[in-house]
Amino acid sequence: METKKAQLKGFHHVAVICSDYAKSKAFYTEILGFAVIDENYREERDSYKCDIALADGSQLELFSFPGAPARPSRPEAQGLRHLAFKVDHIEQVISHLAHHGVACEPIRIDPYTHRRFTFFQDPDGLPPEALLLSGSPCSSEVRIIRWKFLLSTLFENLFSEAFL
Repeated sequence: METKKAQLKGFHHVAVICSDYAKSKAFYTEILGFAVIDENYREERDSYKCDIALADGSQLELFSFPGAPARPSRPEAQGLRHLAFKVDHIEQVISHLAHHGVACEPIRIDPYTHRRFTFFQDPDGLPPEALLLSGSPCSSEVRIIRWKFLLSTLFENLFSEAFL
């Protein structure tokens, strides 16, 4: 029997429940520069929902829910850890955020991907990450990783069918 894999293509959106909707909306649109696609007040839930577009087409959904409990960021807990935003110029992002009173952690380098990154905080203390893309693996390394994945998938399928 053939098992098909889910055809998930990527993220469409990430939802964020805000403690102060207006403050979070201003942070993500005015400071980070994302564009509002749609905004609705849902009277039956006493809640706002705002769809915000990022430059690559992905989206954030901001929600307000009266009385929603705070989600701890520290100490690190199980579940979704953070959002990582792709950037082309990390120093410019840090400077822009500092201009708006948003502090960033010192730039670090991932020991495995060699990408430079920093964390900052949104109005609810969630830790978004700014991740510099230019430190990504070179194209030949990416091709090797893809071939390894394809070969491992091929062998996995061959051996699983042989033993059915």
